[in-house]
Amino acid sequence: MTYLRGEALMPANVLHQPRVAFDAARTLVDVCAADDIFAWYGDQLAAVLGPSYQRDLLATRTELTRSQRVDIRNIETGKWRVKLEDVLRTRADIAERLHHLTQSATTRLARE
Repeated sequence: MTYLRGEALMPANVLHQPRVAFDAARTLVDVCAADDIFAWYGDQLAAVLGPSYQRDLLATRTELTRSQRVDIRNIETGKWRVKLEDVLRTRADIAERLHHLTQSATTRLARE
């Protein structure tokens, strides 16, 4: 722990869980439209959160391609934000791994 004038400073690697969840949800929805990295992302998501999340990712991709709603991306992003916030509340130790996955996916999406 670092101290400044007797006050403890937070470590630099503390992540704001709601922000991690929001960024991950937005990226996840973007990945659903990216054929080149979808399978990779699904495998990585399963490694971080478990296989049920990979199945949910596939369901989201299906919903995004079949829905007639103009706001379906926002709906799916919102669902995932809540789902990821919930898991981060009970498993705070995965916040950094999820954050890194989001960064990696964002970088790969930019290359497409």
